[in-house]
Order: sequence, then structure tokens, then C-alpha cells
Amino acid sequence: MTSAIPGFFQGTEMPNGGWWKALWPEPAGVLAASGLKPGMDVVDLCCGDGWFTLPIARVARRVIAIDIDADLLEVARRRLIDAGVTNCEFIVGDAYELASLVSRPIDFVFMANAFHGVPDRPRLARAVARTLGPDGRFAIVNWHRQPRETTTVLDEPRGPRTELRLSPEQTIADAEAGGLRFAELVDVPPYHYGAVFETAP
Repeated sequence: MTSAIPGFFQGTEMPNGGWWKALWPEPAGVLAASGLKPGMDVVDLCCGDGWFTLPIARVARRVIAIDIDADLLEVARRRLIDAGVTNCEFIVGDAYELASLVSRPIDFVFMANAFHGVPDRPRLARAVARTLGPDGRFAIVNWHRQPRETTTVLDEPRGPRTELRLSPEQTIADAEAGGLRFAELVDVPPYHYGAVFETAP
């Protein structure tokens, strides 16, 4: 079971079946709203099966896809190979150790549907802050803090348990406690928001 992997974040398993595609049929739009721009060096943190990694790679100069689950990372790698994309590096690693996994300053770190399960969120924010360049940004895409039974996709409740979900205010407080500065909040329909942070002066 994926959640039995040491260091795996609670409630962050990849979805079953096709509901991920039904929820976000255009992942590139989510990325653009979150601040991804052409030519960036990007980390897709807790990338899972690469649903966002591929559209990131089509825009970015270089992508590092990181996940603690080697099997999911292999699925992501195959996804990009099948698409003919070659500007991505795949690393099995713990998100807390991000600064030691990345050898150069990063322009953009993207994390979708995983921050809610991080036991020590300020610690993770500190790790991200150490990897960002002077103008770097960290985009966290989270489920809104609303009852799970109200976030339906393909007629079924989806996403993490209600008690695991974070409000934008909680996400902002945790990231700022890790030394990042809040930049903007973006809407990510139908059930998510994106909280974007930058390095503090």
C-alpha cells in the first residue's frame, strides 16, 4: 500500500480510475493560473503519476519531478517518454530533503494535493525556500476546506478527508512560518485554490 511507504504524506494517494482527468481536464490551465511561465526551471514536488509534470515540461526549460513513491515516479517517467518529452529529471526522494535533492536555484516549485498531508508544513516550506532563486515562487494547490461529500467528481465524493483539508489562511500561515512570503491567492475550479509564495527579503 502506498501510504505504508516511510515518509509518505497522509491522505495524498493518487486517485483511482479516470476522475483525475474529469476533475482537471486541462492541467496546463491550472499551472498557468498558478504562475508557471515559459523558460522556468521547475520542481514538481510530490508529482505522483505525472499528471502535472507533462504540461509543466511542455512550458518549462527544465523540470525535476520528485516523489517518494518509486512506482508512481516510473508511471510519470513513462508518461513523458510516451509524449516525447526529454527535459525532465526524475528523483525518488523525501520532500523534506528537497534542498539536498536539487543542485541549482529553482524558479518555480509546484505542489498539488499534498500539502494538507505534510506533518510539519513550516519545515517543508523552509526546504522549498532554500531551493528557490531570488525571484522564485512556490505554488501550493489545495482542496478547499469544505465537506468531502460536497466535492464530487463523476458522482462520487473525492479528495482527502474533510478534517485534513486546509483553509487558505492555514496554508498561508504555515508557509509564512517556514520563511516564505505570501504573494497571491488564485482560484482553481471547481474545488481548489492556489496559494503562491515567494522568498522573503
